[in-house]
Amino acid sequence: MTEIDFAVLDFIQEHMRCSFLDAVMSALTHLGDGGILAVVIAAALMISKKYRKVGFTLAFAIILCFLFGNLLLKELIARPRPFIQHPDVRLIIPPPSGYSFPSGHSYYSFAIASVLAKRIKKLAPYAFTLAALIAFSRLYLYVHFPTDVIAGVLFGIIVGLVSCAVLKDEKADTSG
Repeated sequence: MTEIDFAVLDFIQEHMRCSFLDAVMSALTHLGDGGILAVVIAAALMISKKYRKVGFTLAFAIILCFLFGNLLLKELIARPRPFIQHPDVRLIIPPPSGYSFPSGHSYYSFAIASVLAKRIKKLAPYAFTLAALIAFSRLYLYVHFPTDVIAGVLFGIIVGLVSCAVLKDEKADTSG
């Protein structure tokens, strides 16, 4: 599987890298740094009376992502990042610390997108598009393997849907 992971990453490096995408992907990836975007969105929604429960659902999803993704899975699996295994690759962002599996940027982004899609349907296309771009940026920047990102996407969707199921909100704006 690692051979396929590297083949995908190397294809991206050889066929897609350019200064324009370097700037775009760097900016996109920074939106997901430390789950800050998730926290900001949750806090903004909590301020709004209409979307307060959605904000609390997002906060719950963020906590689940942190506990199961950062504290459990990353430490349990302890997969080195691709740039560690291929140190000849030139990174265009500072090398992230910690382990590679699963991609935290991917699971936080897709957890947010899943909650927003479930609770504020009109935001679904925007939320999932941004989440997909953030997830792809991790491949483009050579800081995660494709399997890290795929696992992060699946984990994020599951966490988002579980959060919605646990914190049911009959008054959420499901119509958009």
